[in-house]
Amino acid sequence: MISNTDIFTKGTVMEHFILEVNETDVRREREKSRELRKSRWWQNRLALGVCHYCGGNFSPDELTMDHLVPVSRGGKASRNNVVPACKECNSRKKYLLPIEWEEYLAKQDNQPMESSK
Repeated sequence: MISNTDIFTKGTVMEHFILEVNETDVRREREKSRELRKSRWWQNRLALGVCHYCGGNFSPDELTMDHLVPVSRGGKASRNNVVPACKECNSRKKYLLPIEWEEYLAKQDNQPMESSK
């Protein structure tokens, strides 16, 4: 079982959210994701070239499949749970749920910029 008790930072809305996901379910959903990547529907989404998170324009090979609710957090490999994301946004989002991602972005906006010396 995968437990998410250690991946939260103090002070977030979701700090007490705990979900255990069966390893077999994770493997099954990842296999479905591989199949979904081959679909015409996904190829059409990539062809639009827009990152779901930053809205930037990218070539299809610069976009990745991101699960809005990550598979490791109980998300499914389905059309209503996957979006194209640039590699930077996907790496920054990691395993976060949408509400956690919003909190992360809000914290980033509130932090003072470091001055370069």
